Amino acid sequence: MADEVILLNFWLSPYGMRVMIALEEKGIKYENREEDFNKKSPLLLQMNPVHKKIPVLIHNGKPICESLNAVEYIDEVWNDQSPLLPSDPYQRAHARFWANYVDTKLYEAATRFWKTEGEEKEAAKKELLESLKVLEEQVGNKPYFGGDNLGLVDVALVPLFFYFYTFSLYSNFIDESQYPKIIAWAKRCTQKETVSKCFPEEQKVRESVLQKRESLNKE
Repeated sequence: MADEVILLNFWLSPYGMRVMIALEEKGIKYENREEDFNKKSPLLLQMNPVHKKIPVLIHNGKPICESLNAVEYIDEVWNDQSPLLPSDPYQRAHARFWANYVDTKLYEAATRFWKTEGEEKEAAKKELLESLKVLEEQVGNKPYFGGDNLGLVDVALVPLFFYFYTFSLYSNFIDESQYPKIIAWAKRCTQKETVSKCFPEEQKVRESVLQKRESLNKE
């Protein structure tokens, strides 16, 4: 009997995109169910009663919440191809450290950047770019943070990076001359179908961002 894999998701969520990329990398068939933030489905409330948030990965009726937790679960369950974490315990711990850094430093600063204006927005931008500079030094000479293949840190970072660079939603936000390794890394990622197919159309994203800005200006 085939596995039943369902992803409760929202098209604009970079966290949901992480889980999609992991599933695509593994070649897993899944159903991507769109959630409405204004009217959360009974299934979402049932599967994630604590936080009531997406993404939620449901594997044969059992929920796995939190995006990085879901990515690691996918890697452990479908471990016969495209490993996202190294087999070596030290390297695995190292990857988890940097994935957590992406989560707690970059995403937190990015959220403040999106939701604020004025000085607070500029402070968030500065923090985001400083954190990105730290990661610039971690890329090394390998194609990906995971080495020769896409790994946990790549999956964690690439959705956020696409919003700020690939989609060019914020002009000149990331200076290529200051982040040459990160930019080269991002371009390699965009060439992977398993990554690029998980992102929404740029025009749809732009319209959503514009609506968000107008909403903030009215408040």
